[in-house]
Amino acid sequence: MPNIASVLKDEITRLCRKELRVQLEPIRSASATHRRDIADLKRRLAQLERENARLRKGTAPSEEEPMDNGPKLRFVAKGLGSLRKRLGVSIEEFATLLGVSPQSIYNWQAGKTVPRRAQLEKLAAVRSIGKREARQMLESSE
Repeated sequence: MPNIASVLKDEITRLCRKELRVQLEPIRSASATHRRDIADLKRRLAQLERENARLRKGTAPSEEEPMDNGPKLRFVAKGLGSLRKRLGVSIEEFATLLGVSPQSIYNWQAGKTVPRRAQLEKLAAVRSIGKREARQMLESSE
């Protein structure tokens, strides 16, 4: 027969962990949001520092480092799946069209990750092609 003190201690420990989990969840999600915001601010700071250095030198922005003044590109995971189906290509073929790995396509389509600006621009270009053009591009890349 278990000692009542050890049973009571185990139950108190279980309840404390449960309560801690409930209390920490908002803090964890806020922390993740803050980390994303900090990363975004670091990227923007680096871009502004590059732009500042170019302005001090008196040179124009190069084509290799475009500024974020381009059109706003948005990404919807569900739209990626429908685009892939509309073109009639597999995940591997779609990855070849975009020049990324099939795992990236899978993660984008599942909503686990989102593509970067360069991949969003490639996606926008692929949206304007049809099945035949997609097949021709795949055949020429092989």
